[in-house]
Amino acid sequence: MEKLFKLKARGTTVGKEIVAGVTTFLAMAYILAVNPDILSASGMAWGKVFTATALSAAIATLVMAFVANLPVALAPGLGLNAFFTYTVVFSMGCSWQLALTAVLLEGILFIVLSICGIREAIIKSIPEGLKKAVAVGIGLFITIIGLVNAGICSPDTGTIVGFVNFNMANATALVAILGLIITIVLFILKVPGAILLGIAITTIIGIPFGVTTIPAGWKPFSVPDAPYFFEFDFKGIFLNATGSFSGAVLGKFFIIFFTFLFTDLFDTIGTLMGVAEQANLKDKDGNIINAKGALLSDAVGTVAGAALGTSTVTSFVESSSGVAAGGRTGLTSVVTAVLFLLSLFLSPLFFLIPSAATAPALIFVGYLMMKSVVDIKFSDPTEGIPAFITIMTMPFAYSISKGISFGIISYVIAKCAGKKAKDIPVITWILAAIFLADIIFEAVK
Repeated sequence: MEKLFKLKARGTTVGKEIVAGVTTFLAMAYILAVNPDILSASGMAWGKVFTATALSAAIATLVMAFVANLPVALAPGLGLNAFFTYTVVFSMGCSWQLALTAVLLEGILFIVLSICGIREAIIKSIPEGLKKAVAVGIGLFITIIGLVNAGICSPDTGTIVGFVNFNMANATALVAILGLIITIVLFILKVPGAILLGIAITTIIGIPFGVTTIPAGWKPFSVPDAPYFFEFDFKGIFLNATGSFSGAVLGKFFIIFFTFLFTDLFDTIGTLMGVAEQANLKDKDGNIINAKGALLSDAVGTVAGAALGTSTVTSFVESSSGVAAGGRTGLTSVVTAVLFLLSLFLSPLFFLIPSAATAPALIFVGYLMMKSVVDIKFSDPTEGIPAFITIMTMPFAYSISKGISFGIISYVIAKCAGKKAKDIPVITWILAAIFLADIIFEAVK
């Protein structure tokens, strides 16, 4: 164990690592309920997605443990699954099979980029303010999804958007609000697994309200459903509904592919930087220890997840809770991965959880992602305005991809207007041109 994970060198013990691994799992296990809820809305089977979620999380986290030796856990990411269902399938009218194809190709490209070291170079070329803004915008996008799913936010209130009355006529919304309060209190009290515990308590509260229903003969244990296997649609990348080649179809797929790529890129790097800083897992030059292996882990996890039937796998910021509990090595990740595998036999328990119980988790994760806003330089309009446009567009346009494209375009415009064009990286110019061409194409077609 010592030889494999270098426990003494990092000032930890087997006991600390086990506690840290359990803490990380408790902090992020809500994804086992939330991810199937979101992806099943796209037409996928809840049970199959549940299995894919647990398996892909275990696979990617084990790769992180043995290749990078870092206390970082991975799973299908929030925001990326929302983009999968609400933008790619609902707004863009694509099949979930085509969305999985984009995830697969993104993962394969990430493996190549990670091995070659190109991924780190790409990260350095993207404006820092936009990286932060993307995280914040996704947080707000997730929040509004949670509010709508719980029935808290409704257009039937007489305004464009508003809150319903919290009474028994809106029992789902009432239970969700109670769940959010519970989650907030648990988090402030630093209770391990506050989000997961909040989901569990809210599910129980929902029983007398009629929000949580327990089927006759229900049992908490079962043999897991088989996941999807290689449910891809490669023809859909190029061909339209009539089976003919279409440049428009190919262009749409590129936008989907790039959005998955872009978002996953910064989710993982941001999490790794935060955890490395917290656990002091950096070399003498301030770089993340085993960064290449860590980036390879989420790439492998994404490919495995796509093959099994789930959206992009990424590093979870909740790993910081395990680091706070003393985790410093890949042994923490091994413990978390084992717990994900054990959860495979508890799918009926997670299926019991209503949207009123998972919605508080979505709303609260929005808060966690909002923290990046303090690092944006709003005092500089050439930085602050593009960041604001990115953040504002995602929830109000109900589209992560539009937020990214409008943010990059506005960044180029703002820097040029501020006579700071030299600050714009070459790749940002290229991306702005691509996104602008897409907007023009949509306008004239």
